[in-house]
Amino acid sequence: MERFTRLTGVAAPIEGADIDTDQILPARFMHKRRVDYGQYCFHDQRLDTTGRPRPDFVLNRPGFQESAILVGDRNFGCGSSREQAVHTLADFGIRSVIAVSFGDIFQTNCLKNGLLPVTLPEEVVRVLRENLTAAPGQLLTVDLETEQVVEADGTAHAFSTDPFGRSCLLAGLDEIDYTLSLLDRVSAFEAAGQ
Repeated sequence: MERFTRLTGVAAPIEGADIDTDQILPARFMHKRRVDYGQYCFHDQRLDTTGRPRPDFVLNRPGFQESAILVGDRNFGCGSSREQAVHTLADFGIRSVIAVSFGDIFQTNCLKNGLLPVTLPEEVVRVLRENLTAAPGQLLTVDLETEQVVEADGTAHAFSTDPFGRSCLLAGLDEIDYTLSLLDRVSAFEAAGQ
């Protein structure tokens, strides 16, 4: 898993509460081989029935096409527990999602797969979305080391992350890598006959 320490990137405002995992990755694409799930990201909102980009969808609009950060609303990633929704966002180039709240399983899946979910107060998130909409292409910085989101003008917003998830993201370790890092302790435990 790629380390996450500090990300400065274009941020896109995603309007609407309760954006579910089926919107992020429609179920009909879930069983395809994971080569590039990014092509299915927000598929039905991003593309029309002929596969052409919808010009009104935020990630197709000038200034937002290279977004690395999404700023959502509340209950982002609700719905089914499909881990592939996180893979889809990551393959599309999204490394962090800022929202008022997240679906519990989605939030856990983010931390396990190198995508940082950031929870901020509703008013802060609303103003961020408004500012991004007014001036497409703005950069935000999401700093996991200091646990701050920093706007282009220097305004900083503190957040907190699950300590274990944070340490794994900072080190670039998924759960398997973390377990492998403990092999000496596991071997010592086994040798002691415990």
